[in-house]
Amino acid sequence: MSEKNLKQTVEERALALLEPIVAGEGLELVDLEFLREREGWVLRLFIDKPGGRVGLDECTQVSRAVDPSLDVEDFIPHEYNLEVSSPGVDRPLRKPTHFERVKGQQVKVKTFGPVGEPPRKNFTGTLTEVAGDGISVEVEGAGTFHILFKDIAKANLEFQF
Repeated sequence: MSEKNLKQTVEERALALLEPIVAGEGLELVDLEFLREREGWVLRLFIDKPGGRVGLDECTQVSRAVDPSLDVEDFIPHEYNLEVSSPGVDRPLRKPTHFERVKGQQVKVKTFGPVGEPPRKNFTGTLTEVAGDGISVEVEGAGTFHILFKDIAKANLEFQF
């Protein structure tokens, strides 16, 4: 199995397994990633707390809650480190509810292929609408672009200093 396929398979299985466990702890699994770093493989979970901030206690709580299930399921073929953290100020946006929460704020969106007129793959602007099938982003000097959820490769909140 190629490294890319391994990464995708592990991420899909981990998401399906861990999302309900994290929800059972009263938290949300915002995103996760499985990647090889200098020190080895890492399964990194990004969690959030509705109406509050994630601290060390919540990260420890989630780590302890998910670790036994990861050990029992044993679908990761390499040794790895489990890391749990908050999504940070440039939080990933993966689900429609994530976009709803940041409506009216600056976002950065990358698409799998060119979208809109003129066609482009990178959009940084104000998230103006979240509809059933996608979002609208107003890019200064370029207009408003409607982007389908299925076309979004990556999206993040763009923190303003």
